[in-house]
Amino acid sequence: MAAEGKTIDALSQFELTPVLGIVGHSVGFTQSNALMLLAVGLITGLMMYGMAQRSLVPGRFQALAESAYEFVQGLVTEQIGDEGKRFFPFVFSLFMFILFGNLLGMFPYAFTFTSHIAVTFGLAAVVFVLITVVALAIHGTKFFGYFFPEGAPIWLAPIIVPVEIVSYLSRPVSLSIRLFANMVAGHVMLKVFATFIVLLGGLGAVGPFVATLPLALNIALVGFELLVAFLQAYVFAILTCIYLHDAVHLH
Repeated sequence: MAAEGKTIDALSQFELTPVLGIVGHSVGFTQSNALMLLAVGLITGLMMYGMAQRSLVPGRFQALAESAYEFVQGLVTEQIGDEGKRFFPFVFSLFMFILFGNLLGMFPYAFTFTSHIAVTFGLAAVVFVLITVVALAIHGTKFFGYFFPEGAPIWLAPIIVPVEIVSYLSRPVSLSIRLFANMVAGHVMLKVFATFIVLLGGLGAVGPFVATLPLALNIALVGFELLVAFLQAYVFAILTCIYLHDAVHLH
């Protein structure tokens, strides 16, 4: 990331460009799609290779695979209960896909596909459809009682029902915007301070000394972004579990 015409261009990193030559141009296959496939391949490779040996004393990859499995399994059972075990594959896949997408975007010249609202909203829409289908399958028409709490005065229905419906429909919006906004904000800050390093470094003899401050800030931001990459995947997964809990138990 460098200064372009001595100005800060922090948003060009989110532009989609076709890859794979003529084939990519013809089908609209961009670097975002390529990174998604890479993320799926890395996750599959980690789980298959990590669990292949099943040693009593696990190696690094086995320990990493087991830690990820146990972390998400604990998350699912704590939030949903024993009934949530059947949703573990979905939540695990969702968590790992978002986590790897966030982490891959930290590599130089890589692309963060979770920084596009189309991707995050697509994931959130899948969650929204799943929880709605699960609630209807388990509770049938009783599911609609979710929008009017039991024991509430009937005269408050014109106020409570619209509010509950809007709150329910806003779930995919909040899920998608939270992840998208955090990824965009973090990478914009990294680009801005990286451009400062280039601009200040070109000030002559004092340039390298002046540029040390934005360099130090950028190093700190990289560490912070790695933490955010995990936290955003965790938040997305735990909110999914909370919504599944509501769908299963109708609370």
